[in-house]
Amino acid sequence: MLVQLNPPLPMETPKGRGVAHFCIDYGPEANLMWVVFMDADGACWTVPNPEVRMSFNWSLGRRKPAAPSDDAKPAQPPAAQRFRPTLAAATDS
Repeated sequence: MLVQLNPPLPMETPKGRGVAHFCIDYGPEANLMWVVFMDADGACWTVPNPEVRMSFNWSLGRRKPAAPSDDAKPAQPPAAQRFRPTLAAATDS
């Protein structure tokens, strides 16, 4: 299935910045493919979904990630909390 994007979406790709005009879906066994026209030279590339990122947009909350400092530790995901069911407390009337 070929979908024309309206409006086109600005994207970051391994080839550089560009604007995606189409998205191709070959089905559940394949990645989405984005048809992106590059800002630098107008070249047209088809880029698999795992290799594209939306461009940064401060107004929409997609800000550039802060550059990590040398003394900062790598972020660790929080430990998963175990589900512990509780009983409703009995009330004395």
